[in-house]
Amino acid sequence: MVKLRPLLIVGICASMPACMTVGPNYHVPAAALVNAPDAQRNFTFAGANISSTPAADQWWRLYDDPVLNRLVKNALNENIQLRVAAANLQRSQAMVIEAEAQHFSGSINAAEGWQHPSEEAVLQRTGITPFQGYAVGTSISYDLDLFGAIRRGIEAAKADDAAVVAARDLVRINVVAQTASAYADVCNAGHEIALMKQKIAIEEKFTRFTSETVSRGRVSPTENARQQDVVASLKAKLPMLESSQRNAAIRIAVLQGKVAEDYDPSLLTCDAPLHLDQELPVGSGQDMLRRRPDVRMAERRLAAATAQIGVATAALYPDIQFGVSLGSTGVVGDALTGYTNQYGIGPSVSWDLNRKAVRARIAEANAESRARLGIFDETVLEALKEVETSLDNYAADRDRRTQLQAALNGAVKREQEVEELYGGGRIDALTMLAAQRDSWTAELALADIERTLNHDQIDIFLALGGGWQGTPKS
Repeated sequence: MVKLRPLLIVGICASMPACMTVGPNYHVPAAALVNAPDAQRNFTFAGANISSTPAADQWWRLYDDPVLNRLVKNALNENIQLRVAAANLQRSQAMVIEAEAQHFSGSINAAEGWQHPSEEAVLQRTGITPFQGYAVGTSISYDLDLFGAIRRGIEAAKADDAAVVAARDLVRINVVAQTASAYADVCNAGHEIALMKQKIAIEEKFTRFTSETVSRGRVSPTENARQQDVVASLKAKLPMLESSQRNAAIRIAVLQGKVAEDYDPSLLTCDAPLHLDQELPVGSGQDMLRRRPDVRMAERRLAAATAQIGVATAALYPDIQFGVSLGSTGVVGDALTGYTNQYGIGPSVSWDLNRKAVRARIAEANAESRARLGIFDETVLEALKEVETSLDNYAADRDRRTQLQAALNGAVKREQEVEELYGGGRIDALTMLAAQRDSWTAELALADIERTLNHDQIDIFLALGGGWQGTPKS
């Protein structure tokens, strides 16, 4: 009957009401901002070309540009930041496995060698002959985790792992957005280069007509010099535009894990802005908050911090382990005999009696949980702000584009009218070229707003949090 006492003690403790998982069970707090009705409604955007249909996961495909699709796919496959994020995720997953393995512990040890213990250590004053000794043994213990310290630790580790997954997804959406932004810059710079060359051609014509006018004595020679300065100034802008376009192509190369010199020169042939043929889908605030990786990451960090309260609280109670040990120690000549064999079986209890320190750690865990809730709320606020402001900017810039398009239409109409007058000999060439100047100026202003609109659209897609769901296929 005596031999059953250890098992009886364990059984009694396991059946006690106090033997349970301590600490709060996690759920998203009802007071969290993410649950507020205003955070889940449709966005209060203004302007046209916006749809409340759910946002697209692979939003870059809305541009229907096969080159952009290829660039995004390559970046998602080769980006170095994503390699780092993948390694961080592997580390996090290993930490979950480590936490799940905390119930069991075991070890094996073995040693052999000549020994000469101290005479006083064995309570002798006579000489001791050195002997060949050995020690082998193994021990295994199982932590009963009666109050849930290990279970809460596993819960925290899994929540942290989910946060690392969200962090990886956050890198993905930024890589996609940066790739699309760089490609938009390549194409918009190409468009502006083409317009600049048109402008140079117009001004060179103007220079030739000015020279003819000077030769006839109708204007001052200084007018010819001034016009040549205009041409030179325009030509000086071309290298800057070409450099800007190459730099954007280099950004794409780096996003794909390549050195700058390996950028794709074929990208420089793009000379038209990205274009959407449909309304921009944005969904609701609820959809966005569920999708955005930074919001998910903040919520999982809160869950992990809540689980850590349970880990700290469990230290108020005893930690009971049940273990078995087997071994043999002594002189090699008596190895594995009744003189040297040993074993042990039974429970062991450890209990931190420094209540003040334990309760301080519980207070620390509670404070960390409150801080994480604040970070979660702040992340939600920031996400809502980013979407609303990006939509507002987009609406304002679309209005500007409408006005600039009207200005261009008017300039083109006047240019056509002037060309007809010039063809009929009713006006001179300089008047016609002046009308072409006006048309070009309006077209350049429109090109500038097209660049801005491309970045507005990408900012919206980035704020909506799409682009991390799966690697696209070409």
